[in-house]
Amino acid sequence: MIATMTSKGQVTVPREIREHFHIKTGDKLDFVIRDDGTIETIPIHTSLKSLKGMLQQPMKKVTLEDMEKAIGIGRKHAGN
Repeated sequence: MIATMTSKGQVTVPREIREHFHIKTGDKLDFVIRDDGTIETIPIHTSLKSLKGMLQQPMKKVTLEDMEKAIGIGRKHAGN
C-alpha cells in the first residue's frame, strides 16, 4: 500500500492498515529507523483504561501522634 505525504508532512494511514491494527483517532504511531534504513511503524493504543494504575496513589497524611504509635507498636514486636 502506498500513501502520499502532504506539504505539512502528514500521511493518511490507509483504511485497511487502520482496521487491521485497530488504530483509532487519538492513537499514536511510533516510527523506528532500523539499521538497514527501513522504517518500522508501531501503533501505540491509548485509552484511559490503559493508564489506570500508572500513577501512585497519594500518601495518606499522618500525624506525629500516628507515627509515635507506629513506632511503639514496632518496638513491641521487635522485643518479642
